[in-house]
Amino acid sequence: MNRRKFIKTASLGALAYAALPNIGLAWDDIPSRTGKIIKGRKLNIACIGVGGQGWHDLQQVGSENIVAVCDVEATKIKAALEKFPQAKQYRDFRRMLMEMDDEIDAVTITTPDHMHFPAAMMAVKMGKHVFVQKPMTHTIEEARALTAAARKHNVMTQMGIQGHSYEGIRRLREWQAARAIGEVEEVHIWTNRPVWKQGDRPLQPAQPVPATLDWNLWQGVAREREYNRLYTHFSWRGWSEYGCGALGDIGCHAMDSAFDVLKLGSPTSVEAVCAPQSDWSFPDWSIVTYQFPATAERGPVKLVWYDGNKMPERPKELEAGRKLPGGIGGQLWYGTKGTLMISDVYAKSARMIPQSAWVDFAKNRMPEKTEKASIGHKQEWIEACKGGAPAQANFDYSGPLTEMVLLGNLAVRTGKRIEWDAERMVCTNVPEANALVRKTYRKY
Repeated sequence: MNRRKFIKTASLGALAYAALPNIGLAWDDIPSRTGKIIKGRKLNIACIGVGGQGWHDLQQVGSENIVAVCDVEATKIKAALEKFPQAKQYRDFRRMLMEMDDEIDAVTITTPDHMHFPAAMMAVKMGKHVFVQKPMTHTIEEARALTAAARKHNVMTQMGIQGHSYEGIRRLREWQAARAIGEVEEVHIWTNRPVWKQGDRPLQPAQPVPATLDWNLWQGVAREREYNRLYTHFSWRGWSEYGCGALGDIGCHAMDSAFDVLKLGSPTSVEAVCAPQSDWSFPDWSIVTYQFPATAERGPVKLVWYDGNKMPERPKELEAGRKLPGGIGGQLWYGTKGTLMISDVYAKSARMIPQSAWVDFAKNRMPEKTEKASIGHKQEWIEACKGGAPAQANFDYSGPLTEMVLLGNLAVRTGKRIEWDAERMVCTNVPEANALVRKTYRKY
């Protein structure tokens, strides 16, 4: 490949990608490769995004060979190099992947949501194994394309929903197989997110760009804006051009157990009520209702999502004096033979209510534990790259989960009931909503 070649535009299927100025690489110019299983040695891992959650991800794969660290913020790179001084440093992941192609087996990606897909798709097409934080992508179309690409290139993948590797979801699978609460008909999930500012707010006034930040690279494929600190760090989640709001922050975690255990798949419709919002900022609260069709294994399921401290009605089974879980999240599962309450995001604390029902279940009806414990969320992925079993939150699973979660934002952003044709990836009743299924990419 001629790395000085400048390609103005390229395409992958129905998706269009912009050129990468001064780098000489467009998406279709990447040599298409199949992922290699790494046996007999440690993985050579490059980490894209090493601040915040990226710092935790970096440390959790630090038992392998960290060959490169990449971040648009110089202070984050400095901190990473203090712990991994042997790593090469980069500001631009594109240059890193090009220059270190032969030295990199796998990448972790912990950036704002809008840059998950550009980094992951480039790595996948180059045959690199990929770990990416949730949500897997910024749009539904990106999730669909990335899932297909990972399968095509036979790379090992994992999305950062660590609860998928905890014991709680395994117990719920066993309980569901035993029909512990009968047929589940409704699931209610809530969170205190957003804890950053959202709502009906304008774009922010320009501020001087910090000397340590490459603002152009931070924006990446998003449209160009003048810098303001409220666009960056934790606050980016509330801006639709960079994040996916409360659903993107917690939805993939909190909906994971229901999506897996009940085999929800794609909903037929989604609708939302919410607080006022601007064209570029998510609302302060929303209530989103998903309708899932019946399958051969279960009847129809309604799932209701609440954020911004909105809560479901108090269940009649909950004893006087007991409160619904607050804080980061809670869940209620209503079945034909009982009710399950979960007091956390990861389904670690599932119990029947009232307490007498839980005592009876634990004493007389608790099914035998049959599922093995996970070796750890990151370790699943590392071992998959070395020839072990695929990680359980690989893209074949987490891609459809991400699509389902992001459909909620389609209803939030349009304010209309969305009727969804999953096979064609089309909203059939609100044509303007389809513009939000995909996006255009800035040349940067």
